[in-house]
Amino acid sequence: MALQKNDFIEIEFTGKIKDGEVFDSNIPEELNKLNPNKNAKPFVFPLGQDMFLKGIEQYLMGKEVGSYEIELSPKDAFGFRDPALIQMIPMRVFIEHKINPVPGAVLTFDNRFGKVLTVSGGRVMIDFNGPLAGKDVVYTVKVSRKVEDINEKIKALIEFLFRRELKYEIQDKKVILNVDKGFKNFAELFKDKFKEILDLELEVHELESPNKEKEDK
Repeated sequence: MALQKNDFIEIEFTGKIKDGEVFDSNIPEELNKLNPNKNAKPFVFPLGQDMFLKGIEQYLMGKEVGSYEIELSPKDAFGFRDPALIQMIPMRVFIEHKINPVPGAVLTFDNRFGKVLTVSGGRVMIDFNGPLAGKDVVYTVKVSRKVEDINEKIKALIEFLFRRELKYEIQDKKVILNVDKGFKNFAELFKDKFKEILDLELEVHELESPNKEKEDK
């Protein structure tokens, strides 16, 4: 059966610059080359929710379980390079922060990554474009299966949205999510996502701190 929006799928993938090097993968052999400290595992996510590269998701909708090679232009991948993001910064800024800029170095400015292009005449030229901006890329994607189990879907959605495992239970048409103190308001921001993707209401319960439980006892 053809894959539709909000279908959960499990994939293995590798992304590389066209005629170039691999930049992302969840296959052990490839990921080990990129980051030996990161564990490789299949990725489970719902289609059409921008949880993977949008161009890939659009390509897979209407397809069957199987393997695909997908070539994407910058428009459908990581965007075009923007000349306005190449900026000149006075050397004194780097001196004040005790940073020695050298061509090729990648530095952080106001939570933005920038690559040093040139250093001359008391000025440093920085490129704030993403490293994949303007690149044609190729993904090999293996859709291993369509995920049907509701618990696996919920766990995958929780992991993607909150970047952690959270305890939950299902009651009728509702997911009851248990979160640490102070996390409730943030978790409740995703009520609409749970409804749209899983057709389940989200109810968030805040756990008491261990110290509070001892006091109650």
